[in-house]
Amino acid sequence: MLILNKLTLHDAPPAADILSGEGMVLCIDKPITWTSADVVRKIRFRLQHYYRIKKIKVGHTGTLDPLATGLLIICAGKATRVSDTFQAQDKEYIAGIQFGATTPSFDLEHEQDATYPWEHITRKNLEEILSGFTGEQLQVPPVYSAKVIDGMRAYEYARQGMESPEMKKNLIIVHSLEIIDFNPPMLTLRIACSKGTYIRSLARDLGYAMNSGAHLVSLRRSASGTFRADEALTIEEFENIFT
Repeated sequence: MLILNKLTLHDAPPAADILSGEGMVLCIDKPITWTSADVVRKIRFRLQHYYRIKKIKVGHTGTLDPLATGLLIICAGKATRVSDTFQAQDKEYIAGIQFGATTPSFDLEHEQDATYPWEHITRKNLEEILSGFTGEQLQVPPVYSAKVIDGMRAYEYARQGMESPEMKKNLIIVHSLEIIDFNPPMLTLRIACSKGTYIRSLARDLGYAMNSGAHLVSLRRSASGTFRADEALTIEEFENIFT
């Protein structure tokens, strides 16, 4: 199986038989505002055009929200058969969290719906609270999420003004939380966690735990398994390879 990123990049693209063989895994640095499906469509179209193939299986191994950036692993050809293996890998994120306000989507997709005091939050009590957020725990996903409920994405209920479904808790593991910077009311956090962890929900829960409110203002997936975002190809670099 060919892994394509900055470390394995060569002058010429791989031959077409790689797709009918073990397949190709591309590490892409997803741009902000792009959906994961947008990236899949772009890669599928470009590979079809380059190799002159009408049909090719392409899929991602774990959704990134449109407002998030960073590592998105894309499987093409027969590599799609092992996409679950990549999806199951632990993830690492760099998250920007703002205390003092909440939003319905727990991020910047929606306007603030409530404000809270944040001046009482110190780095010391923040570190104490964060220690309780590591390990196994049950987490409630956001209503505005891609989680499937009765055949529909949760965000489809919310965006169509339908009654919000009951969001069942997921068992997740947070391996570590590291404060990169704390300049109240802004917190930058490095998070190592299991698959299925919603960083927006973690931001919401952290706000409540600090007797305030909080929402996510930035998110970057910096790693998945052994793959890292700083080794991933930008969309432009991918297009330049398969011109």
